[in-house]
Amino acid sequence: MNQPDSFLQAFRGSFTAALRWHQLDALWQRVRAAAGEGWYLYAIGEPPPTAPADADQVLRFVDEIDRLLRAEHDEDFCGIVYADDPAAPSMIKIYDPNNLGVVCGFSDNPPLPGWVMSRLPPLDLPATRLITNNRRRWWRRLFGGSDKH
Repeated sequence: MNQPDSFLQAFRGSFTAALRWHQLDALWQRVRAAAGEGWYLYAIGEPPPTAPADADQVLRFVDEIDRLLRAEHDEDFCGIVYADDPAAPSMIKIYDPNNLGVVCGFSDNPPLPGWVMSRLPPLDLPATRLITNNRRRWWRRLFGGSDKH
């Protein structure tokens, strides 16, 4: 199986939600511990990264996305971050709190997340929604418009 097939198979696989904020905290702790282990950081609607982010970029992204989620998902639960394996994640889907659509439940055509963290090089997933300028600016502020993250 080649890399694109591997990414798509993993992306379409089974995921577990961090339903509560403390579960998200535990997931972020695991990601931080593995920050230098080849994470690709991908904002859907931007070009996919061609190289993994360095450890500092991963740590900064986790801090910033956590702040954004807590500020904009004003609920006592999380439920918008999904990991393939919460105990040892290799792919994480993060849904934009301002564009959730129908994230929960079953669909033949589920919405795309806003961001993907993956240890496999991502494919260009077609943006099915308009990326707002404030989200594009947020992403580019983090990474300076570079496609190597």
